[in-house]
Amino acid sequence: MSNDAFRLEIVHSKSNNPWFNLALEEFLFNNVKKDEVILYLWQNDNTIVIGKNQNPWKECRCKEFEVIGGRIARRLSGGGAVFHDMGNLNFTFIMHRNRFEIKKQLQVIIDAVKDFGIEAEFSGRNDITVQGKKFSGNAFYYDGEKAYHHGTLLVNSDINKMVKYLQVSKEKIISKGIDSVKSRVVNLNTFSNSINVDTLKKKLQASFLNTYDCSSVEEYIADERMIDIQQLYDKYSSWKWRYGETPEFNVSLENRFPFGNVDINFSLHDGKISMVKIYSDALDYSFIDILSKQLTNTEFKKEAIQKSLNEVRSKNSVIDEIASWLVNCNDLI
Repeated sequence: MSNDAFRLEIVHSKSNNPWFNLALEEFLFNNVKKDEVILYLWQNDNTIVIGKNQNPWKECRCKEFEVIGGRIARRLSGGGAVFHDMGNLNFTFIMHRNRFEIKKQLQVIIDAVKDFGIEAEFSGRNDITVQGKKFSGNAFYYDGEKAYHHGTLLVNSDINKMVKYLQVSKEKIISKGIDSVKSRVVNLNTFSNSINVDTLKKKLQASFLNTYDCSSVEEYIADERMIDIQQLYDKYSSWKWRYGETPEFNVSLENRFPFGNVDINFSLHDGKISMVKIYSDALDYSFIDILSKQLTNTEFKKEAIQKSLNEVRSKNSVIDEIASWLVNCNDLI
């Protein structure tokens, strides 16, 4: 990590609109300077946010949720679907990659809740837990020299509503060794009467300043009237971005891996794969483009698919695992 001088920036969003808050997040990401480390704090009300490569129709009860005024949003990062309400606080660390240290960023969160007497730890792929129960899910996004790390913090969220509208697969629950989503997650106010969203914000800011040990700090309050991010807002609020195209597929194959769920869908024409659509909650989703391009125009036969996949097996271990599963799948002829 660089030891050059840098400055800290804390940005608060006054909006509870997920499309605005995600647009502002991308705006901050696009414009972060090399000498800046940004902590962005925001809240969405009555919202489900899905990962970049997820199928909303499988991840949540979309129609039922929208009937009660809920909003569906899609973020830039990978990972799984999350429920947001005003009992949940979101954070984003934004900086250039030479300063990006996941362990250090997590320490800001862990130290902040420790001030309430809560002993937390990082667990699994992307969770922060207390006594084995998750209160924070984290995801990461990289583009060129820049990176961000964002996550949720359940303070006093409506867990019943979360369970009602999120559709977590049975395979995912089993892989965690638990009986239900409800038994897996927990609100922080379960462990401390003094914690609420406002007190947690203050502790996070103090922990951020302490962890980065920087005297140069600027603080901003943002709302929808102050920041012109209309083009980004239009993207995040659009049907195309949130739901995408979900054409009829001839064959759909799904499997759970240690790195996440993979749902591969094939459209076929004249015995060949004319289109491939891959959904996944994997944090690192670089394999999606590689496999989609590689399999398009391949004959839908086990031997042809195996030959095609052999050409990209060396790209990374994730592709190797998926390739091994596909060529041994009973649904391929």
